[in-house]
Amino acid sequence: MIKSKLTIIILLAFSLMAMKSDKRAFQLFSTKGKTVEYKDVLKAIKKADIVFFGELHNNAISHWMEYELAKDLIADKGDKVVLGAEMYEADGQLLIDEYLSDLVKYKYFKGQARLWPNDPTDYKPLLQLSHDNKIPFIATNVPRRYASAVNKGGFEILEKFSDEAKQYFAPLPITYDGNVACYKSMQEMMGAHGANIAKAQGLKDATMAYFIMKNWKKGQTFLHFNGSYHSDNYEGIVWHLKQKYPKLNIVTITTVEQAQLDTIDEDIQKQADFILVVDEDVTKTY
Repeated sequence: MIKSKLTIIILLAFSLMAMKSDKRAFQLFSTKGKTVEYKDVLKAIKKADIVFFGELHNNAISHWMEYELAKDLIADKGDKVVLGAEMYEADGQLLIDEYLSDLVKYKYFKGQARLWPNDPTDYKPLLQLSHDNKIPFIATNVPRRYASAVNKGGFEILEKFSDEAKQYFAPLPITYDGNVACYKSMQEMMGAHGANIAKAQGLKDATMAYFIMKNWKKGQTFLHFNGSYHSDNYEGIVWHLKQKYPKLNIVTITTVEQAQLDTIDEDIQKQADFILVVDEDVTKTY
């Protein structure tokens, strides 16, 4: 009996040592700083109206997690899911719809839609999920030429564009508060030119919020992919949504890179409802 108990203790000790020595690529945390499992995140987003996945654009684990959550959310809710992303600009919606309807090949879509360089590896798989499951995929971001115009001339310059052009950004006047931390810090960092740079960021956030709500219906979950800066600390796009739709059930996810995966600082855990902490040595996608 004593020998049997000793054997169990030894085996348990070796098991614990093996667990500690395992190489992990990521760990999920809640906003309270507690570790959570993937199933906990999936359960939370199933109940949400809008979900923001704040990625690091070149982080391989971030893109993998986006795909897995989208796949499993669609498997559970079917046509009650809408996907959308910052990486596609609003005037490219026709191209997305044509591509997803098998009317044009990817090489033509790629050549005309002003895609990000990492689209084939990181975002095309999400489009394919939409295609295979007949799920809408919404291009939410403002065409970059309009953000560039605001960067030079402020919000006032938007009035000069045609009615046709205005359909590709949020209705005027753009809701904006320069004291929101994400915009204020940008202004301070950029110095004399910071005000308009922050306003250009505000135009992007307002436009993404606008196209999300234009394509969401009660009972659906809209899963949106964007750089973490656009939704961290419940600012950016989230702030714009809350101005008009305070009762929305919004869940946010952010991505950070660290040398260790066991703990996160308090300021980081408050950035989102869930934090995807990735080992800083994970290979980048570009």
